[in-house]
Amino acid sequence: MVLLSFDIEEFDMPFEYGKEISFSDQIAISRAGTIAILNLLDKYEVKATFFCTVTFAENIPDLIKRITDSCHELASHGYYHSDFKPEHLLQSKIKLEELSGKEILGYRMARMMPVDEKEVAKAGYAYNTSINPTYLPGRYNNFNVSRTFFKKENVLQIPASVSPLVRFPLFWLSFHNLPLVAYKALASWTYKKDHYLNIYFHPWEFTDLDNFERFGFPGYVRKNTGDKMIQRMDKLISWMKSKKYPFGTFRDFIKTI
Repeated sequence: MVLLSFDIEEFDMPFEYGKEISFSDQIAISRAGTIAILNLLDKYEVKATFFCTVTFAENIPDLIKRITDSCHELASHGYYHSDFKPEHLLQSKIKLEELSGKEILGYRMARMMPVDEKEVAKAGYAYNTSINPTYLPGRYNNFNVSRTFFKKENVLQIPASVSPLVRFPLFWLSFHNLPLVAYKALASWTYKKDHYLNIYFHPWEFTDLDNFERFGFPGYVRKNTGDKMIQRMDKLISWMKSKKYPFGTFRDFIKTI
C-alpha cells in the first residue's frame, strides 16, 4: 500500500531562513497548494492522509470539508506549526475532531521532531508517524530506529520510508532533487522490500517558491516547485497506478497490520 500524505500547515518555513511572511500569505500559499493536491488526487481517484495543524484547519473550513467528503483521512499535525507543548497533542485532536466531525487517529510532529510517545498514547492516538529513520545533518539521526512499523507505548509507530540498506530517505526533498527515474527506482526497491511506502509532502511545494528575496530558500528547497512539482507528482502517481500499487490512508493501513 502507498501511504501518500501531506503535512498541511501555515507556511512558516521562510522564518527558518530569516525572512518575514504575513499570516495571510502563510495561509494563502498553503491553501493554493492544498487545492492543487486535491485536484491531483481527484484526477487519479486515490486516497491520502492530510496531517493538519489546527491553525491551518480553522482558516480553510471548505477544504477540510472537501478532504473529508472525498474520504481522505484527516490527522493531527499539532495545534501550531512553530510552537509545541505536550498539551497540544490532546487539544489538537479534540479541536480537529470538532472542526471535521471525524475521529482523529494519527499524529505527526511538526518537522518530524521527537515527541514523547507516552504523551502521544495519553492523548489517545492509535498511530504516530513522526520518525524519519535516517541521518540528515542538523535534523535527524535515527539510524538506530526500525525502518518499518513497530509498537511503542501501545502506539503504532510508522516511520517515513527510507530505502533498504543505505536508508536513503524518500521524503519531499529527495523527490525534488533526484531525477524522477532515480526516485522511482528507490521507491520500487523499498516497496518490494517492505510491501508499503510512507512518503510525505507539503502544500507549499506545489506553489512557486523561486523568489529568493521573498522566501530565502536555497536551491535544493525551491528546485522543482510550483507547476514542476504538480507535473512530477502527476507522473509519480500515474507510474504507481501503472505498477498496480494500491493507495490507502493510514487509517486503512493500520487495519491490515
